[in-house]
Amino acid sequence: MTENREYKGDVFSMLMEDKKNALQVYNALNGSSHEDPELVDIYTLEKGISLSIRNDAAFIIDMELNIYEHQSSYNPNMPLRSLIYFTTILKCLIKNRDMFSTHLITIPTPHFAVFYNGLKDRPEQETLKLSAAYAKATDEPELELTCTLYNINPDKDTGLLRRCTVLDEYTKFVETVRKFELAEIDAPIEKAIDYCIGNHILEAFLTERRTEVLKAMTIDMTFERREGLIREEEREYGRAEGHAQGVADGVRDTIIQVYRNCLSLGMSQDEAIAISGITDELLKTITPTP
Repeated sequence: MTENREYKGDVFSMLMEDKKNALQVYNALNGSSHEDPELVDIYTLEKGISLSIRNDAAFIIDMELNIYEHQSSYNPNMPLRSLIYFTTILKCLIKNRDMFSTHLITIPTPHFAVFYNGLKDRPEQETLKLSAAYAKATDEPELELTCTLYNINPDKDTGLLRRCTVLDEYTKFVETVRKFELAEIDAPIEKAIDYCIGNHILEAFLTERRTEVLKAMTIDMTFERREGLIREEEREYGRAEGHAQGVADGVRDTIIQVYRNCLSLGMSQDEAIAISGITDELLKTITPTP
């Protein structure tokens, strides 16, 4: 039997699997005051919707389809990705509807939000547009999609964290992991989890899902280090030929490291391949670390 090659989520998407958390974030973004978590209909991989291997949360409330994503690395392609997410979910929602009916088929109103807490400096809030990706620019795009990016780093928050406990505690947890890593403490993620539990930061969540969180954060931190390595390589290799080769070598090494890290966390080879993006050709050149 072939294993599922999709790794289910980072810490943010795990938090959003809880209807109470999803409702709290929704209320904070929209200034609403819904209290019943059962109003939330969460769409997950089990419903046949495969958004991506990481970072996704999608749910419907009050006929609004909310697609949220967390990013620790800035990505300008979110409108395009969101379009794919939306159409994927839409296919599921209308699969039993007659598209040739004379009656109008109604669909949930979509909203797209990105929660960013990466190291690269970004504004407190910004709007990303699908039309920015069009090869031929137009002032009147016939198809537009906008994503609102919220910078939830502590020094950028505009009040969202004060209105939303789960986002506030999530941010504190990530900051704790980073501080422990910078201090070069042994087992920084484990120690950060212990610290947060002891200080009532995502206490119940971290206690219940400790193993999953450890895996997810290890992968996230590895990706952050990979991004840093690539930027360092780009600076080091200033000339065109050296630049290209240096970046290629850096990417190759970090892909291999991500793959090995996944295996060391007890993931299957298929999961490690999915997370690292390692190619069959590159896989043949290495001996996996048990």
